[in-house]
Amino acid sequence: MRGSKTVFPSRELTDKERKNFSILDTIRTKGPIAKTDISKFTGLNIVTVSNYIDSYIKKGLVTEEGFDSSSGGRKPMMVNLNKKAAYVVGLGFGMTDMIGVITDLRCGIISEVRTKKPADSGKSLIDTLIHIADELLSNFSEDKDKIKGIGLGVAGIIDKENRTVRCPGPLGTQDGVISVSLWDEFTKKFGIPLLIENDADCAVFGEQWLALNPDYKNVIYMYSGVACGIMINGQVYTGTSGCAGELGILNPNALDSYDCENYGYGLGRWSVELGMLDNIKEHKERHKDSKIFKLAKNKIENINVFVILEAAKEGDELAIQLLTKAGEDLGKKVAFLVNLLNPQVVVIGGGIEKAGPPVMNSLKKTVKEWSFDEASRNLKIIPAQLSENAVPLGAASLVIRNYFENI
Repeated sequence: MRGSKTVFPSRELTDKERKNFSILDTIRTKGPIAKTDISKFTGLNIVTVSNYIDSYIKKGLVTEEGFDSSSGGRKPMMVNLNKKAAYVVGLGFGMTDMIGVITDLRCGIISEVRTKKPADSGKSLIDTLIHIADELLSNFSEDKDKIKGIGLGVAGIIDKENRTVRCPGPLGTQDGVISVSLWDEFTKKFGIPLLIENDADCAVFGEQWLALNPDYKNVIYMYSGVACGIMINGQVYTGTSGCAGELGILNPNALDSYDCENYGYGLGRWSVELGMLDNIKEHKERHKDSKIFKLAKNKIENINVFVILEAAKEGDELAIQLLTKAGEDLGKKVAFLVNLLNPQVVVIGGGIEKAGPPVMNSLKKTVKEWSFDEASRNLKIIPAQLSENAVPLGAASLVIRNYFENI
Protein backbone atom coordinates (compact mmCIF):
# COMPACT_ATOMS: atom_id res chain seq x y z
CA MET A 1 0.00 0.00 0.00
CA ARG A 2 2.97 2.38 0.39
CA GLY A 3 3.65 4.73 -2.49
CA SER A 4 2.33 7.99 -3.87
CA LYS A 5 -1.18 6.71 -4.53
CA THR A 6 -3.99 9.03 -3.44
CA VAL A 7 -7.13 7.19 -2.35
CA PHE A 8 -10.69 8.47 -2.51
CA PRO A 9 -13.65 6.27 -1.47
CA SER A 10 -16.36 8.02 -3.49
CA ARG A 11 -16.39 5.63 -6.48
CA GLU A 12 -18.71 2.65 -6.87
CA LEU A 13 -17.36 -0.46 -5.13
CA THR A 14 -16.64 -3.70 -6.97
CA ASP A 15 -18.27 -6.94 -5.86
CA LYS A 16 -15.05 -8.06 -4.17
CA GLU A 17 -14.67 -4.75 -2.34
CA ARG A 18 -18.23 -4.93 -1.04
CA LYS A 19 -17.71 -8.48 0.24
CA ASN A 20 -14.37 -7.57 1.82
CA PHE A 21 -15.89 -4.68 3.71
CA SER A 22 -19.05 -6.55 4.72
CA ILE A 23 -17.13 -9.49 6.19
CA LEU A 24 -14.35 -7.49 7.86
CA ASP A 25 -16.68 -4.89 9.33
CA THR A 26 -18.85 -7.66 10.77
CA ILE A 27 -15.78 -9.19 12.40
CA ARG A 28 -14.71 -5.72 13.62
CA THR A 29 -18.02 -5.01 15.33
CA LYS A 30 -19.05 -8.52 16.46
CA GLY A 31 -15.85 -10.55 16.82
CA PRO A 32 -14.99 -13.06 18.08
CA ILE A 33 -17.59 -14.59 15.81
CA ALA A 34 -18.22 -17.88 14.00
CA LYS A 35 -18.18 -18.04 10.21
CA THR A 36 -21.78 -19.24 10.17
CA ASP A 37 -22.84 -16.11 12.05
CA ILE A 38 -20.86 -13.91 9.65
CA SER A 39 -22.78 -15.58 6.83
CA LYS A 40 -26.08 -14.74 8.53
CA PHE A 41 -25.17 -11.11 9.20
CA THR A 42 -23.76 -10.43 5.74
CA GLY A 43 -26.14 -12.51 3.65
CA LEU A 44 -23.16 -14.19 1.95
CA ASN A 45 -23.04 -17.98 1.59
CA ILE A 46 -20.80 -19.88 3.99
CA VAL A 47 -18.39 -21.04 1.25
CA THR A 48 -17.73 -17.44 0.18
CA VAL A 49 -17.25 -16.34 3.79
CA SER A 50 -14.85 -19.22 4.47
CA ASN A 51 -12.76 -18.51 1.37
CA TYR A 52 -12.44 -14.82 2.18
CA ILE A 53 -11.60 -15.46 5.83
CA ASP A 54 -8.94 -18.02 4.88
CA SER A 55 -7.24 -15.34 2.80
CA TYR A 56 -7.43 -12.86 5.68
CA ILE A 57 -5.86 -15.38 8.04
CA LYS A 58 -2.95 -15.93 5.64
CA LYS A 59 -2.37 -12.17 5.57
CA GLY A 60 -2.49 -11.93 9.36
CA LEU A 61 -5.53 -9.68 9.33
CA VAL A 62 -7.82 -12.20 11.04
CA THR A 63 -6.97 -14.72 13.75
CA GLU A 64 -8.63 -17.90 14.96
CA GLU A 65 -9.55 -17.72 18.65
CA GLY A 66 -10.70 -21.18 19.70
CA PHE A 67 -14.05 -22.94 19.53
CA ASP A 68 -17.45 -21.62 20.54
CA SER A 69 -19.78 -23.63 22.75
CA SER A 70 -22.19 -25.89 20.91
CA SER A 71 -25.48 -27.54 21.80
CA GLY A 72 -24.55 -30.48 19.65
CA GLY A 73 -22.33 -31.42 16.75
CA ARG A 74 -19.03 -29.85 15.81
CA LYS A 75 -18.09 -26.69 17.69
CA PRO A 76 -17.61 -23.69 15.38
CA MET A 77 -14.22 -21.96 15.20
CA MET A 78 -14.33 -18.32 16.29
CA VAL A 79 -12.44 -15.67 14.32
CA ASN A 80 -11.49 -12.13 15.29
CA LEU A 81 -9.88 -9.05 13.80
CA ASN A 82 -6.16 -8.69 14.44
CA LYS A 83 -6.34 -4.99 15.28
CA LYS A 84 -2.54 -4.70 15.31
CA ALA A 85 -2.16 -6.00 11.76
CA ALA A 86 -2.16 -2.42 10.47
CA TYR A 87 -2.42 1.19 11.64
CA VAL A 88 -3.69 4.46 10.18
CA VAL A 89 -3.25 8.18 10.77
CA GLY A 90 -6.19 10.54 11.25
CA LEU A 91 -5.87 14.33 11.15
CA GLY A 92 -8.53 16.95 11.81
CA PHE A 93 -9.61 20.13 13.53
CA GLY A 94 -11.37 21.14 16.70
CA MET A 95 -12.61 24.66 17.40
CA THR A 96 -9.15 25.93 18.31
CA ASP A 97 -6.84 22.92 17.92
CA MET A 98 -5.48 20.70 15.19
CA ILE A 99 -5.48 17.05 16.22
CA GLY A 100 -3.63 14.03 14.91
CA VAL A 101 -3.96 10.38 15.95
CA ILE A 102 -2.55 6.99 15.06
CA THR A 103 -5.08 4.21 15.55
CA ASP A 104 -5.25 0.46 15.23
CA LEU A 105 -7.85 -1.26 13.04
CA ARG A 106 -10.52 -0.91 15.72
CA CYS A 107 -9.79 2.81 15.83
CA GLY A 108 -8.21 2.56 19.27
CA ILE A 109 -5.89 5.54 19.71
CA ILE A 110 -2.21 4.54 19.91
CA SER A 111 -0.80 8.08 20.02
CA GLU A 112 -2.12 11.63 19.76
CA VAL A 113 -0.73 15.09 18.99
CA ARG A 114 -2.54 18.41 19.50
CA THR A 115 -1.48 21.92 18.57
CA LYS A 116 -3.13 25.31 18.17
CA LYS A 117 -4.58 26.16 14.78
CA PRO A 118 -2.61 28.82 12.88
CA ALA A 119 -4.42 32.11 12.29
CA ASP A 120 -4.47 31.75 8.49
CA SER A 121 -5.43 28.83 6.28
CA GLY A 122 -2.67 28.96 3.68
CA LYS A 123 0.87 27.59 3.75
CA SER A 124 1.06 27.61 7.55
CA LEU A 125 -1.98 25.31 7.73
CA ILE A 126 -0.34 22.76 5.42
CA ASP A 127 2.94 23.04 7.31
CA THR A 128 1.19 22.44 10.64
CA LEU A 129 -0.66 19.39 9.30
CA ILE A 130 2.60 17.95 7.95
CA HIS A 131 4.35 18.69 11.25
CA ILE A 132 1.67 16.82 13.22
CA ALA A 133 1.82 13.81 10.89
CA ASP A 134 5.62 13.86 11.00
CA GLU A 135 5.66 13.89 14.81
CA LEU A 136 3.19 11.01 14.98
CA LEU A 137 5.10 8.89 12.49
CA SER A 138 8.54 9.71 13.94
CA ASN A 139 7.42 8.43 17.35
CA PHE A 140 5.67 5.35 15.96
CA SER A 141 7.47 2.31 17.38
CA GLU A 142 6.08 -0.32 14.99
CA ASP A 143 7.20 -1.04 11.44
CA LYS A 144 6.33 2.05 9.36
CA ASP A 145 5.07 -0.24 6.58
CA LYS A 146 2.16 -1.08 8.88
CA ILE A 147 0.81 2.46 8.37
CA LYS A 148 -1.71 1.91 5.58
CA GLY A 149 -3.02 5.42 5.03
CA ILE A 150 -3.45 8.97 6.23
CA GLY A 151 -6.95 10.41 6.58
CA LEU A 152 -7.35 14.17 6.60
CA GLY A 153 -10.59 15.94 7.56
CA VAL A 154 -10.57 19.56 6.43
CA ALA A 155 -13.06 22.39 6.73
CA GLY A 156 -14.24 23.55 3.35
CA ILE A 157 -15.46 22.43 -0.05
CA ILE A 158 -13.30 19.73 -1.59
CA ASP A 159 -12.98 19.70 -5.37
CA LYS A 160 -11.51 16.27 -6.04
CA GLU A 161 -11.43 16.80 -9.79
CA ASN A 162 -9.26 19.92 -9.58
CA ARG A 163 -7.69 18.87 -6.27
CA THR A 164 -8.42 22.03 -4.33
CA VAL A 165 -10.06 22.85 -1.02
CA ARG A 166 -12.13 26.04 -0.77
CA CYS A 167 -12.33 27.41 2.76
CA PRO A 168 -15.33 29.81 2.90
CA GLY A 169 -14.44 32.95 4.83
CA PRO A 170 -16.68 35.01 7.10
CA LEU A 171 -19.22 37.36 5.55
CA GLY A 172 -17.46 40.08 3.55
CA THR A 173 -14.14 38.25 3.20
CA GLN A 174 -12.67 36.27 0.34
CA ASP A 175 -12.61 32.49 0.38
CA GLY A 176 -9.29 30.79 0.93
CA VAL A 177 -8.27 28.07 -1.52
CA ILE A 178 -5.74 25.37 -0.70
CA SER A 179 -4.37 23.99 -3.97
CA VAL A 180 -2.80 20.77 -5.19
CA SER A 181 0.21 21.31 -2.90
CA LEU A 182 -1.74 19.76 -0.02
CA TRP A 183 -1.86 16.41 -1.82
CA ASP A 184 1.60 16.69 -3.32
CA GLU A 185 3.39 17.73 -0.15
CA PHE A 186 1.86 14.93 1.91
CA THR A 187 2.61 12.17 -0.58
CA LYS A 188 6.10 13.54 -1.28
CA LYS A 189 6.90 13.76 2.43
CA PHE A 190 5.47 10.46 3.64
CA GLY A 191 4.87 8.20 0.63
CA ILE A 192 1.67 6.95 2.24
CA PRO A 193 -1.79 6.88 0.59
CA LEU A 194 -3.74 10.03 1.44
CA LEU A 195 -7.50 10.40 1.82
CA ILE A 196 -9.02 13.87 2.14
CA GLU A 197 -12.63 14.48 3.12
CA ASN A 198 -14.72 17.30 4.51
CA ASP A 199 -14.52 17.50 8.31
CA ALA A 200 -18.27 17.15 8.86
CA ASP A 201 -18.37 14.09 6.58
CA CYS A 202 -15.54 12.54 8.60
CA ALA A 203 -17.34 13.37 11.83
CA VAL A 204 -20.67 11.79 10.82
CA PHE A 205 -18.91 8.64 9.66
CA GLY A 206 -16.83 8.43 12.83
CA GLU A 207 -19.83 8.93 15.12
CA GLN A 208 -21.91 6.32 13.32
CA TRP A 209 -19.07 3.79 12.98
CA LEU A 210 -17.63 4.12 16.46
CA ALA A 211 -20.20 5.59 18.85
CA LEU A 212 -23.82 5.21 17.74
CA ASN A 213 -26.11 2.23 17.71
CA PRO A 214 -25.30 0.50 14.37
CA ASP A 215 -29.03 0.40 13.62
CA TYR A 216 -28.93 4.17 13.09
CA LYS A 217 -28.33 4.51 9.36
CA ASN A 218 -29.84 7.97 8.73
CA VAL A 219 -27.78 10.51 10.64
CA ILE A 220 -26.99 14.22 10.48
CA TYR A 221 -23.89 15.60 12.19
CA MET A 222 -24.15 19.34 12.80
CA TYR A 223 -20.66 20.80 12.87
CA SER A 224 -21.76 23.78 14.97
CA GLY A 225 -23.50 26.10 12.48
CA VAL A 226 -20.90 25.88 9.73
CA ALA A 227 -21.71 22.64 7.91
CA CYS A 228 -23.27 19.23 8.36
CA GLY A 229 -22.33 15.67 7.58
CA ILE A 230 -25.15 13.60 6.09
CA MET A 231 -25.49 9.83 6.25
CA ILE A 232 -28.29 8.16 4.29
CA ASN A 233 -28.90 4.42 4.55
CA GLY A 234 -25.49 3.93 6.13
CA GLN A 235 -23.58 5.83 3.44
CA VAL A 236 -22.10 9.31 3.77
CA TYR A 237 -23.87 11.51 1.24
CA THR A 238 -21.44 13.92 -0.42
CA GLY A 239 -23.46 14.88 -3.48
CA THR A 240 -22.55 14.95 -7.17
CA SER A 241 -19.29 16.85 -6.80
CA GLY A 242 -18.57 16.13 -3.15
CA CYS A 243 -19.68 19.38 -1.51
CA ALA A 244 -23.05 18.43 -0.01
CA GLY A 245 -23.64 19.63 3.54
CA GLU A 246 -22.56 23.26 3.26
CA LEU A 247 -25.16 25.34 5.11
CA GLY A 248 -26.46 28.68 3.89
CA ILE A 249 -26.19 30.56 0.62
CA LEU A 250 -24.30 33.70 -0.31
CA ASN A 251 -23.80 35.68 -3.50
CA PRO A 252 -20.36 37.30 -3.21
CA ASN A 253 -21.40 39.85 -5.83
CA ALA A 254 -24.25 41.09 -3.63
CA LEU A 255 -22.44 41.68 -0.35
CA ASP A 256 -23.21 45.41 -0.43
CA SER A 257 -26.93 44.66 -0.31
CA TYR A 258 -26.71 41.74 2.11
CA ASP A 259 -29.25 41.66 4.91
CA CYS A 260 -31.31 38.98 6.63
CA GLU A 261 -34.50 39.97 4.80
CA ASN A 262 -32.87 39.52 1.37
CA TYR A 263 -31.48 36.12 2.22
CA GLY A 264 -34.23 34.84 4.48
CA TYR A 265 -33.77 33.67 8.04
CA GLY A 266 -30.67 31.57 8.66
CA LEU A 267 -29.18 31.95 5.18
CA GLY A 268 -25.92 33.66 4.40
CA ARG A 269 -22.80 32.30 6.08
CA TRP A 270 -22.57 31.24 9.67
CA SER A 271 -19.54 31.04 11.90
CA VAL A 272 -18.55 28.23 14.23
CA GLU A 273 -19.42 30.64 17.07
CA LEU A 274 -23.05 30.78 15.85
CA GLY A 275 -23.07 34.58 15.90
CA MET A 276 -22.39 34.82 19.63
CA LEU A 277 -19.47 37.22 19.08
CA ASP A 278 -21.21 39.45 16.53
CA ASN A 279 -22.36 42.17 18.96
CA ILE A 280 -19.91 41.57 21.76
CA LYS A 281 -18.87 45.24 21.98
CA GLU A 282 -22.47 46.29 22.54
CA HIS A 283 -22.87 43.57 25.16
CA LYS A 284 -19.80 44.85 26.95
CA GLU A 285 -21.33 48.31 27.23
CA ARG A 286 -24.57 46.93 28.69
CA HIS A 287 -23.14 44.06 30.77
CA LYS A 288 -19.88 45.41 32.17
CA ASP A 289 -20.03 43.05 35.15
CA SER A 290 -20.39 39.89 33.04
CA LYS A 291 -17.87 37.15 33.81
CA ILE A 292 -17.23 36.90 30.07
CA PHE A 293 -15.26 40.14 30.15
CA LYS A 294 -13.55 39.33 33.42
CA LEU A 295 -12.34 36.00 32.04
CA ALA A 296 -11.15 37.79 28.89
CA LYS A 297 -9.33 40.42 31.02
CA ASN A 298 -11.58 43.07 29.45
CA LYS A 299 -10.04 42.51 26.02
CA ILE A 300 -12.54 41.88 23.22
CA GLU A 301 -9.93 39.97 21.19
CA ASN A 302 -9.63 37.41 24.02
CA ILE A 303 -13.30 36.46 23.84
CA ASN A 304 -14.16 33.19 22.13
CA VAL A 305 -16.68 30.38 22.51
CA PHE A 306 -14.69 28.75 25.30
CA VAL A 307 -14.69 31.96 27.35
CA ILE A 308 -18.48 32.12 26.98
CA LEU A 309 -18.77 28.44 27.93
CA GLU A 310 -16.65 28.95 31.04
CA ALA A 311 -18.69 31.99 32.06
CA ALA A 312 -21.93 30.01 31.60
CA LYS A 313 -20.61 27.25 33.88
CA GLU A 314 -20.19 29.94 36.55
CA GLY A 315 -23.83 30.96 36.10
CA ASP A 316 -23.19 34.16 34.13
CA GLU A 317 -26.52 35.51 32.85
CA LEU A 318 -25.17 37.01 29.61
CA ALA A 319 -23.28 33.86 28.70
CA ILE A 320 -26.37 31.71 29.25
CA GLN A 321 -28.45 34.13 27.15
CA LEU A 322 -25.93 33.99 24.29
CA LEU A 323 -25.78 30.20 24.35
CA THR A 324 -29.56 29.86 24.56
CA LYS A 325 -29.98 32.16 21.55
CA ALA A 326 -27.29 30.19 19.68
CA GLY A 327 -29.22 26.98 20.41
CA GLU A 328 -32.43 28.51 19.09
CA ASP A 329 -30.77 29.72 15.89
CA LEU A 330 -29.03 26.41 15.30
CA GLY A 331 -32.32 24.64 16.06
CA LYS A 332 -34.03 26.38 13.12
CA LYS A 333 -31.40 25.08 10.72
CA VAL A 334 -31.67 21.62 12.24
CA ALA A 335 -35.47 21.76 11.90
CA PHE A 336 -35.14 22.56 8.20
CA LEU A 337 -32.81 19.56 7.73
CA VAL A 338 -35.10 17.32 9.79
CA ASN A 339 -38.04 18.17 7.54
CA LEU A 340 -35.89 17.72 4.43
CA LEU A 341 -34.07 14.47 5.32
CA ASN A 342 -36.09 12.89 8.17
CA PRO A 343 -33.07 11.42 10.02
CA GLN A 344 -33.13 9.05 12.99
CA VAL A 345 -30.43 10.98 14.86
CA VAL A 346 -28.99 14.48 14.81
CA VAL A 347 -25.57 14.74 16.45
CA ILE A 348 -24.50 18.18 17.68
CA GLY A 349 -20.73 18.64 17.49
CA GLY A 350 -17.93 20.98 16.55
CA GLY A 351 -17.45 22.12 20.15
CA ILE A 352 -20.77 23.87 20.77
CA GLU A 353 -22.15 20.70 22.39
CA LYS A 354 -19.89 21.40 25.38
CA ALA A 355 -22.30 24.17 26.39
CA GLY A 356 -24.68 21.49 27.65
CA PRO A 357 -28.27 22.45 28.63
CA PRO A 358 -28.26 26.14 27.51
CA VAL A 359 -27.65 25.06 23.91
CA MET A 360 -29.09 21.54 23.83
CA ASN A 361 -32.37 22.34 25.60
CA SER A 362 -33.14 25.43 23.51
CA LEU A 363 -32.10 23.58 20.33
CA LYS A 364 -34.39 20.62 21.03
CA LYS A 365 -37.28 22.90 21.91
CA THR A 366 -36.82 24.90 18.70
CA VAL A 367 -36.60 21.79 16.52
CA LYS A 368 -39.85 20.53 18.04
CA GLU A 369 -41.55 23.86 17.34
CA TRP A 370 -40.25 24.34 13.79
CA SER A 371 -40.35 20.83 12.31
CA PHE A 372 -43.20 18.54 11.36
CA ASP A 373 -44.33 16.29 14.18
CA GLU A 374 -44.09 13.27 11.88
CA ALA A 375 -40.42 14.05 11.23
CA SER A 376 -39.37 14.87 14.79
CA ARG A 377 -41.60 12.59 16.89
CA ASN A 378 -39.00 9.82 17.26
CA LEU A 379 -35.95 11.94 16.47
CA LYS A 380 -32.96 11.75 18.79
CA ILE A 381 -30.81 14.88 19.22
CA ILE A 382 -27.61 14.11 21.09
CA PRO A 383 -24.21 15.72 21.74
CA ALA A 384 -21.23 14.28 19.86
CA GLN A 385 -19.90 11.21 21.65
CA LEU A 386 -16.40 11.53 20.18
CA SER A 387 -16.15 15.22 21.09
CA GLU A 388 -13.14 16.98 19.49
CA ASN A 389 -11.79 13.64 18.22
CA ALA A 390 -14.78 13.15 15.90
CA VAL A 391 -12.97 14.50 12.84
CA PRO A 392 -9.55 12.78 13.21
CA LEU A 393 -11.16 9.51 14.30
CA GLY A 394 -13.69 9.79 11.48
CA ALA A 395 -10.86 10.38 9.00
CA ALA A 396 -9.00 7.37 10.42
CA SER A 397 -12.18 5.27 10.19
CA LEU A 398 -12.58 6.16 6.51
CA VAL A 399 -9.01 5.01 5.86
CA ILE A 400 -9.74 1.74 7.67
CA ARG A 401 -12.89 1.27 5.60
CA ASN A 402 -10.87 1.83 2.44
CA TYR A 403 -8.20 -0.61 3.64
CA PHE A 404 -10.84 -3.27 4.36
CA GLU A 405 -12.35 -2.83 0.91
CA ASN A 406 -9.02 -3.14 -0.89
CA ILE A 407 -7.30 -5.83 1.18
